[in-house]
Formats: sequence, C-alpha cells, structure tokens
Amino acid sequence: MTNRNQHIVPHSGGWAVKGAGAQRASSVHETQKAAIDAGRGIARNQGTELFVHGRDGQIRERDSHGRDPFPPKG
Repeated sequence: MTNRNQHIVPHSGGWAVKGAGAQRASSVHETQKAAIDAGRGIARNQGTELFVHGRDGQIRERDSHGRDPFPPKG
C-alpha cells in the first residue's frame, strides 16, 4: 500500500475518508468530525496530508503530517 494524502468527502448518509486517487472509501462515518478523526490518524501514520472538503466539494481545511519543507520558525 502506498502512502497517499487522505481526503474527507461528503458521502451518502455521512462522510467518507478516501485516499487520493482511490475509487473506494477507506471508511464511512456519520459525522464529519468522526471522519476527520479517522483520516487524521491515517495521515499521521503515513506522514501524508489530510484535506477536509465541505459539502460543496471545495477544500476548506488542510492538515499536514509529512515532512514540511517550510517548517514554522520558532
């Protein structure tokens, strides 16, 4: 299994976690929050990014768990 960015997308009856380019959802959840929690765990484990889409399909939030080429200075 390759590491791919995870997307939280609207799904019939709830929200789905889908790997980028995947035909099928990794998991389906009743609430967007539950899907985000599941997707964030996958992204964290794989060192990839999490993209949260709104009901309109537009990306509304992005969460990176990979190696950031521009980490915050601090």
